[in-house]
Parts: sequence; structure tokens; C-alpha cells
Amino acid sequence: MATVRSRAGARARRFNKGEYYRLGELGFFQGQRVELIEGRLMVLSPQGPTHSAIVDQVARALESIFGPGHWVRRQYPLDLGQTTEPEPDVSVVQGTLQQFMNNHPTSAVLLVEVSDTTLSYDRRRKGSLYARAGIDDYWIVNLRRRRLEVYRAPIPDATRPHGHRYSSRTDLLPPAFVSPLALPAASVGVAALLP
Repeated sequence: MATVRSRAGARARRFNKGEYYRLGELGFFQGQRVELIEGRLMVLSPQGPTHSAIVDQVARALESIFGPGHWVRRQYPLDLGQTTEPEPDVSVVQGTLQQFMNNHPTSAVLLVEVSDTTLSYDRRRKGSLYARAGIDDYWIVNLRRRRLEVYRAPIPDATRPHGHRYSSRTDLLPPAFVSPLALPAASVGVAALLP
């Protein structure tokens, strides 16, 4: 009979969504911004007033061009599997609020992160995660450099944190305009997305 050795030492423990939600119900995340990414609890910096205002400004700009049939969401979860539930600053999903009363959306036609203290995280980790999820249009409002970074065309890339990346990046400054892939006939001024 073979013996099974247990591993000694420390190991990371990953969480699933059920456990994540239970921790939230117990008040474990009180006063914190937390996301579940690949089973890991990611604690984010508190939002400053500029970040909060720009999230709302971006959402309003997108609401003005996306009409019925789309829901522009502010910092709500996106269900990307049993161990991953990011909360992008702004997401645009097909459908209406009523369609998502029982489940979070599993995809989006556009995701936007407003970045100041999380710029590297949003570019590398979240960018790879969103590319893996097949999100075709990902924007970063770069508050540090006052520009919009537009990421498109997700492809596999084993060197990236989640095995994917965007093969196209375009940086836009005012007075440029940008059109969402899901709505190519409409555009929004980059200036409307910046402080």
C-alpha cells in the first residue's frame, strides 16, 4: 500500500464566488474595494474624488450614445467564471437592467477602467483578463497622462498573466474622438472622458 505525503509549509488559498459572497455577507470587506480575480482577493485603493467624478462622467458620455438595448453600468460585477468577478469602472452590456436581476452579465461590448493609482494593474492584469474573456473593446482613461488608451483585438499570449493580451493599442488625446466597436457610427470626444 502506497503512502501519501502531505505537503508541509505554506500555500495560497483561492476562493470561489460562493465563498467570496459569504465573506461579504459576514462584513469581511467592510469599507474596502475588493474584486475576486482568479480566486484571489484583490484589495484596491480607495477612490479619490477625481476618480469617482470621472467614472460618472464616462458613464454619462456613453449613455448619451448607447441607446435602448444597452445598459451602461458603474462599478458593477462582471461574471467571468467561478473564481473571477471583476468590477470594471464602467461596462456597457447588451440588454436591459431587468434582464440581469438574477445574474451578473458574463460579457460586455465595452469595458472602461479609470486609472490613476491602478494604471499598471489595469493595463497588465485586467487587460489580460478582459482579453481572455473575449472583450473586444477595452478602454483605460489614464488620469496621470490625461489620455484615453484604446485596446482591441484580443489574442492568446502565454507570457501574459491570464494567457491573453490585446494586439492593438491606440492612445488618444483631445480633441480626438473615439467610436465604440459595438457602435461604429457614433463617437464621443476624448475630452468628455477626461478631467
